[in-house]
Amino acid sequence: MAAYAVCVRETGGAQEILLARWVARDGGKRWTLPGGGMDHGEDPLDTVVREVDEETGYAVEPARLLGIDSINRRYPRKLGRFADFQGLRIVYEGRITGGELRHETNGSTDLAAWHPLNAVADLDRVELVDVGLELWRTRPPTGRASLPVG
Repeated sequence: MAAYAVCVRETGGAQEILLARWVARDGGKRWTLPGGGMDHGEDPLDTVVREVDEETGYAVEPARLLGIDSINRRYPRKLGRFADFQGLRIVYEGRITGGELRHETNGSTDLAAWHPLNAVADLDRVELVDVGLELWRTRPPTGRASLPVG
């Protein structure tokens, strides 16, 4: 289980979204929503506050639950085995309440930045960014994004 924030701000008449650049085990880098895994016994609201601070330097207030994204992954492991992974990603709308933009060191991300909302489609990003934006834009009553699969 993990918790993430969609943080959008208005600057000079344009909207920007806060993203963190995730570093994969193979060294690849893609933009994602700030957030991450819950510690055992941790409340999801506490998780998103902690993770946004760790990855971006900002204090965030979870303003609204946008939805829950369920993912299933199957990937190869050692000795010809496969891992069958299911994850639940809780997505909140976040409001920045303090702090200063900084980059995480020795973590799962290496940069944090504001990006123009209309330029997100051109970024090398994980699918969670699209899911989060769909939830933020449509605010579906079921809390489930209706993006095409694949």
